[in-house]
Amino acid sequence: MIFTNKKTAVRKEARKELSELMQQIEISKSAILSAQSQFEQVVDPTLIDCYIFELNAAQLRYQFLLRKLKKRELQEA
Repeated sequence: MIFTNKKTAVRKEARKELSELMQQIEISKSAILSAQSQFEQVVDPTLIDCYIFELNAAQLRYQFLLRKLKKRELQEA
């Protein structure tokens, strides 16, 4: 019975981590869209640079999270 509870706890924790990862991916998508939108609206060269950096950072974070999700899925398979 103890083993069943440990397995259940492990599965519950894994679902929680997956849910948090999916939330972070959605947040990253929103950050990318926001940076793209702001980049398209500005004309000041300094702000253009700012949004280029912001967009690059958001894209890198998104790619990192997708790799993390894929690695997780491969481990579970």
